[in-house]
Parts: sequence; structure tokens; C-alpha cells
Amino acid sequence: MENSHNKPLSIVLAGGGTAGHISPMLAIADALKADDQATNITVVGTPSGMENRIVPLAGYELKTINRVPMPRRPSADLFKFPARFRAAIRQAGEILDAADADVAVGVGGYVCTPVYLAARRRRIPVVLHEANAKAGLANKLGARFAARVAAAFPGTGLERVEIVGMPMKSAIATLDRAERKREARESFGLDADRPTIVVTGGSLGAASLNQTIEAVLPKLPGSNLQILHITGKGKAILDTTGAPLQRPGYVQTEFVDGMENAYAAADLFISRSGAGTVCELAAVGVPAILVPLPFGNGEQRLNARPLVEAGGAHMVDDSGFTPEWFLSTVVPLALNEERLDAMSAASLRVGRRDAAQRMAQIIREEAFTHRAAETSASSTAKED
Repeated sequence: MENSHNKPLSIVLAGGGTAGHISPMLAIADALKADDQATNITVVGTPSGMENRIVPLAGYELKTINRVPMPRRPSADLFKFPARFRAAIRQAGEILDAADADVAVGVGGYVCTPVYLAARRRRIPVVLHEANAKAGLANKLGARFAARVAAAFPGTGLERVEIVGMPMKSAIATLDRAERKREARESFGLDADRPTIVVTGGSLGAASLNQTIEAVLPKLPGSNLQILHITGKGKAILDTTGAPLQRPGYVQTEFVDGMENAYAAADLFISRSGAGTVCELAAVGVPAILVPLPFGNGEQRLNARPLVEAGGAHMVDDSGFTPEWFLSTVVPLALNEERLDAMSAASLRVGRRDAAQRMAQIIREEAFTHRAAETSASSTAKED
């Protein structure tokens, strides 16, 4: 599609705070650049979010606006909120103006609401993506006037929603597990031919998952299984000397740089059910045991449901993920190649690998529609 103004598109992407927002946002940015390297990308975050480190490392310009959460109870902050919020909208507007934005794109989080409202005032089209099965407040507001509304899961409660899946980095979206399995296992120091369980609680780790794994290790040597345990930063399992625990068939690491390698190594994957993780597991076809967070608003259970209902994963409560349950249920499953193959096939049937490309297409469509409308309005004004 040709650019009617003969200049590169300018897209402002808003999101941050957590990897759950930042990762899909950067995947969308990469897909826009892959479509047209000349596309100008500006990312908007807050001064305190993870995006301050991650976005520049990914090669994108980051602008920040004040983080203004809505106070949940009467306090001095509640009276200061209106002025702070207006200031954040003004900051967002200045960024949109400086970028000469064609489209404002949001993926949720505090930073998005001021950007959505500033874009609306300027009649810049808003495109949003909701990553979770339960929409957040910013996207609930933005969806009321957005040009396009996309989501990773059905049932978000948003209207006019297009289900596109979760934008993810190309290394995961294009992963061939069978081709990469041997290389991935060897990179972690695992036996390339032994059935492998990968366990992770995410970048922060999950104490309850870690405790169960530690408890079952002495009972696994006769099973032929091996475990790659991603414990989370600062949560290594230690032996009696205070050194990281070492056992035959057990490899632990605090984090993995490149989760595609962990997915490739796994016959069975055990994790929390954050939206990004669930969508990545489905996209690459990894059979999974999902253990939702036992607190919060219940969104992790909702995130897991489509994959569980499709047959690609099992879900267990955090309180039910005990050493006894692991030995009676997880071990037989990990050794049952036929069941794992069926789960993998079921997972692939519901997984989506092209969400980032689909989002880029939607954004470009809205950008060109906006430019065409501006051109038409300008021509009409000249005739008058």
C-alpha cells in the first residue's frame, strides 16, 4: 500500500511497567519495521518502568510521561490526581505532536490512558491490544473510542474486538521445536535424549513451585526424567554448603535469556499462566502444566482456560502443586510420549504465530485511512 504523503509512517507505541506489556509492544514495533524499515517508531513509557532498560536495548527511542495511578481510597493524592493526570495528558500530547504521529498504539498499563486521551483530542486514530483474558482499566477506556480493538484471548469484555493472538518475538513465533531440541538441551547441559521437564515461575520465580521441585528431586533418579529448573533471580535452590544444588538429571539456572531455547528443550513445561507464557506455549506447541497465581484478580486462570479446554495443557491450583501430586501425575505424563504428542497437536491448533504481523497490518491500515481522510479534508478546505 503506497503512502499518500510520500513520507514514512510515524507510530507511537504506549505501554510498560511489566514484561507482559513490553514484550508484545516490542514485537509489534519489530513487525512494523519488518514491513517498512523507514517507519518511525516512538515508544512511550514511565520513568520507573522496566521499559527504561528494555526498550533502548531493543533499539527504539523511549519517551516518558509521569506515572499517575488513580488513588483507590480517599487521600491527599486523590485531590492531587486531576492536576497530575492533566499534566500526563499534556506530556503525551507533546510526544504525539513531536512525532507527527499517524497512529497511537497502546498495549495497556498506566501510561496508555493519557496517550489515548491525547490522541483522541488530536483526532489521531487509536489502536489497542489487550494481552489478558480480563481487560485492564486503560484499555476499557481506550476501547470506547479506538479505531480498532485487538486482543490475545476471547471474552475480554471489550466491544468490536478482533482476536489476533499475542504478539511475540520472531525467535519464538518461528521456532521449530523438533529441529532445535537437541541443540537447546545441550546448551543447558542436559542429556539430548532424555525426557525433559522445564519448570519456571517467571523472571521473579515462584517459591511454591521451587519448593515442590526441591522436595521431589530425591525421588526422581529412577524415572529417567531430567529437569531444567528456572528458579528466578535470587531464588536458587541451595545445598547444605550454601552452593547451588547439583544432582544428576537436574540443572538449575536463575533466568534464561531467550525462552525459545527453554521451549525447544521441553517435553513438558510447568509454569504460571501469564498471558504471554500461555500464548507462547500454544504457538510453539509445548505441552504444559499451568499453575495460576493464587492471588490477584483471577486473570491467570482465565488466561489458561482456552489452552486447557483445547487439550494442550492441564491446570492445577497452586495449593495442589504438591510433591505427591507431582510424582503421581506429572511424572507419568512426562514419560507418556503419545499423550504429549496429542497435547502438542491440540496446542498448535489454538496457537497463533502471526499476531505481531496482524497488528502491524491493522496499524498500517488505520494510518493510511487517517492520511487519506486528512488529504480529503485538506482538499475540501482549499476548494472552499
